Amino acid sequence: MSDLDLAATPVTPRKGKEFPPEIAVRIARRIADEIGGQPAQVSAAVALLDEGSTVPFIARYRKEATGGLDDTQLRTLEERLIYLREMEDRRAAILKSIEEQGKLDADLKARIEAADTKAVLEDLYLPFRKKRRTKAQIAREAGLEPLADLLLSNPTKMPEAEAERFVDPAKEVADVKAALDGARQILMERFSEDASLVGRLRAYLTKKAVVRSRLVDGQQQAGAKFSDYFAYEEKWSAIPSHRALALFRGRNEGALALELVVDADDLSPIRPVERMVMEATGIAEKGRPADKWLTDVARFAWRVKIALHLELELMNELREKAEEEAIKVFARNLKDLLLAAPAGAKSVLGLDPGVRTGVKVAVVDRTGKLVDTTTIYPFQPKNDVAGSLAALKALVARHECDLIAIGNGTASRETDRLAAELLKEVPADLRPTKVVVNEAGASVYSASALAAKEMPDVDVSLRGAASIARRLQDPLAELVKIEPKSIGVGQYQHDVNQIRLARALDAVVEDAVNAVGVDLNTASAPLLSRISGLSETLANAIVARREEAGAFRTRKDLLSVPRLGPKAFEQCAGFLRIADGVNPLDASSVHPEAYPVAERIVKACGRPLKEVMGNSKLLKDLDPAEFTDETFGLPTVKDILAELEKPGRDPRPEFRTASFQEGVETMADLKPGMVLEGTVTNVTNFGAFVDIGVHQDGLVHVSQLADRFVSDPHTVVKAGDIVRVRVVEVDLPRKRIALSMRKDAEISRSPARDSTQRDNGPRGGGPSRGGPSGKGGAPRAPQKGGDAGGNGALAAALAEAMKRKR
Repeated sequence: MSDLDLAATPVTPRKGKEFPPEIAVRIARRIADEIGGQPAQVSAAVALLDEGSTVPFIARYRKEATGGLDDTQLRTLEERLIYLREMEDRRAAILKSIEEQGKLDADLKARIEAADTKAVLEDLYLPFRKKRRTKAQIAREAGLEPLADLLLSNPTKMPEAEAERFVDPAKEVADVKAALDGARQILMERFSEDASLVGRLRAYLTKKAVVRSRLVDGQQQAGAKFSDYFAYEEKWSAIPSHRALALFRGRNEGALALELVVDADDLSPIRPVERMVMEATGIAEKGRPADKWLTDVARFAWRVKIALHLELELMNELREKAEEEAIKVFARNLKDLLLAAPAGAKSVLGLDPGVRTGVKVAVVDRTGKLVDTTTIYPFQPKNDVAGSLAALKALVARHECDLIAIGNGTASRETDRLAAELLKEVPADLRPTKVVVNEAGASVYSASALAAKEMPDVDVSLRGAASIARRLQDPLAELVKIEPKSIGVGQYQHDVNQIRLARALDAVVEDAVNAVGVDLNTASAPLLSRISGLSETLANAIVARREEAGAFRTRKDLLSVPRLGPKAFEQCAGFLRIADGVNPLDASSVHPEAYPVAERIVKACGRPLKEVMGNSKLLKDLDPAEFTDETFGLPTVKDILAELEKPGRDPRPEFRTASFQEGVETMADLKPGMVLEGTVTNVTNFGAFVDIGVHQDGLVHVSQLADRFVSDPHTVVKAGDIVRVRVVEVDLPRKRIALSMRKDAEISRSPARDSTQRDNGPRGGGPSRGGPSGKGGAPRAPQKGGDAGGNGALAAALAEAMKRKR
């Protein structure tokens, strides 16, 4: 498609505002360069988005239109489209404003139209922006601009002598000094509003500037958690996101003072940045009468005007870049967690550990329905181990539990030991498998209106145990009920822009749910609401229709749902599955609009549809090109063949669990050199945190992830992975564990600075316990909990119970 073709279909925002064709072309070209596509692909995707199509729908069912852009490219496209459209709106507003002032000439208009960032646009607009009455404006009103122009254009003039002529007490220019001060203010403002000069200085600072932090006087004790940054400096361009966010948090909490410095070690009389101002404005030191005065003007323009402006701008840019990277980290971890392997349709006994308040117990059947609850008190102060074991044994037998899900919060390992004792008393053929489950966000769900609706007669504390059990069956189906931010798999998540974070995480949830697909007849309203094209209202309407009229027999039955029209049906139908429905294709990801293609393929196989689905021998010899038509091209036909070969395939991995080592239950049990198995709970830019069952996640620094250089930890591990690690160092006072996944004998110590950064958010939805996301903001891994003396109490109680049993 040519640029003329692109221009014929202008980019139209969903709000209905149209941009001129040339702007549509400019946006398409810009985004295409950024995502590695072609302008025609971008234009087609933009048109689909503007029509109301979702990213999952476009990525899966409109490959011909977009040339196969994937969901990652489309998400980037969507984000950049928002930015670029905002920039075009701002460009139009700036042009209009300057034109209304009568100051828009051809050269300025061309420069504004060529600006490729919001920062450059604002630089060009700065001289024309309406602002409060400045010192320079007052000086102009006093008639001092000719003096400023004279001295700048002719440095051979003596400043004091020329200023004599502009002394006028009636205009509040009392003497020569006042006249020269006014002229200085005029030139300083002029220099600071020179877009070309500011642009060059900005580029210089991005390469040379250094961020420095120091301890604020009197804050040494209160800011101890930021001790790594009490006397710290690093190039602006090199600071990783987690360190930048730590610095900003330290400043926000009053512990650190930050500044941006450039050429601080340059001892020459005129610093490079000041010389850049002089060169741009024609000022030079040649011994002429006005040269020294002009040099001082250039120096003051930099120090008083430009430096402050650029420092604020670059520090803000650093924060935004850090936030963007932190959001990406959170999004990747959330995606891994949502797409973790499901245990499937199994009866699960869920245990929400607690000490004094007891261990909350809930049993869910193979469909996730809550069927039984109780509370046991195996720990202090009651230490009722025997009674707890008896209660659990009865529940396992009564409900034929296949799995035991144990929350990983306070008293998790003690509860895990209790479960181990339970399994010894259960016959081998009936013995369930115990699994430690990440319980983050469970208490948020427990107290929600949704939980109250799902389990109206169940105590809030017991709902958490049910959630823990269900998330083992299907992590995706259960986690969508919780606000993504409460799941807590990010770094410094509470320090970033919450609107951008929510938008990014919602996109991750949407992509994950649609990648897997959902059962139309069993999915909850929260799960359905994440399906392409379905709002919360439509999801509730689907559930209401299901409850009133029974199970959906075909996908077309969706059209009987109130307010679910053809457009919503188009967007959602392919992601909704109907098992054992009238049409076997309704259980697949083949979209109803493409059923005719699937039927032609089935006809070519010469067998009934049910015999074709899942029969790779029949399908592998078919030529996809034979089934294309004007509507459905090769990409769609290949997708249909793949789906017929493995109908309803789940992209998630096979279910596996980590086995914690017996006898290793607290940090005190750890010794350097130990090799343990654990679960990756969080991946950051500086490494991965691993749960090894001691109530405190250990850090595998990026340098310890593999026997090779690793630039991005996400290329080695992801949240939910089961890994084997070796203990390198245990720091009990600071609750830090250094781990390694390297196979070589020599293990270097992880840099202390990076080993301190983590933000896993609130566990169970409560306040973060000292991690960077919490109120205290301590830059260390948040403690998972545990009870002083809990292990000893349990051990003593178990020993006593076993003695009585003998």
